[in-house]
Amino acid sequence: MGGLRAGGAMPAAGGGEQEERVRMQERTAVVDGIPMRWLEQGEGSAVVFVHGIPTSAELWRHVIPRVGNGRRLAWEMPGYGASIPAGRDRDISVARQADYLNAWLDHLGIERAVLVGHDLGGGVVQNLAVHHRDRAAGMVLTNAIGYDSWPVPPVKAMQRAAPVLRWFPDAVVYPQFAALLRLGHDNAQLARESVGEHWRHYVTHGAAQALARQAGALDVHDTLAVADRLPELDLPARVVWGTADGFQKVEYGRRFARDLGATLQRIEGGRHFTPEDHPEPIAAAVDELLARSA
Repeated sequence: MGGLRAGGAMPAAGGGEQEERVRMQERTAVVDGIPMRWLEQGEGSAVVFVHGIPTSAELWRHVIPRVGNGRRLAWEMPGYGASIPAGRDRDISVARQADYLNAWLDHLGIERAVLVGHDLGGGVVQNLAVHHRDRAAGMVLTNAIGYDSWPVPPVKAMQRAAPVLRWFPDAVVYPQFAALLRLGHDNAQLARESVGEHWRHYVTHGAAQALARQAGALDVHDTLAVADRLPELDLPARVVWGTADGFQKVEYGRRFARDLGATLQRIEGGRHFTPEDHPEPIAAAVDELLARSA
């Protein structure tokens, strides 16, 4: 356990938000033999945030300080971020990540939580909610995978190149990594911050090998298998979507809103990495669900 390492500067904000980030704690535990890492802040009703590819638990660093209350936990998927080593020789598919998440919640004694997912994390929380409905006090999806919306073309390219990608030096991988993240941001300053925040984990643990493992584990059947059951969940939900996302189109956001009985909150001009570029509407959606579950 220890304080969160600040991998990138916060955007312009009051001193209070800077102080909140300092108080966010990095936690680790071994769960069913798997080293797991998460960031945590606050007390009360649990909110669990799950990131996607190619990010880490730090994806939520601007959202968590803006959530008004609750025990906020940004769980890191094994095989990603500082937990890249935990993904070696292990199934890190979206469906299996939901099993790991469920075991982690058991370990922490969290019976119910509001589940918040972005990108792959959205697929993870869908799987968890469908297979363990009592776990979900509510769900927030923001530019999440689902149905047949993925893998997106850049990830498919990584899948095709996996046999040789794993041998590429970091100096070759970095420009493509940075370009991918920049493409998903509508705020250039935050795009630069994002690249530094997430690349540091890849460069520490072997970028090419990690990306090859991550891409190779992705299978659209992990969301297709639960898609028909989403309307049966009958849980409080919010869908927050960047309308200019070239990876996860807003049409999928509308479909989620319909199936979950939620209103689609559009972030006009927002691209894919909404938790970094537009944390306020996501935090507000979480606050609404926490108020409902209180």
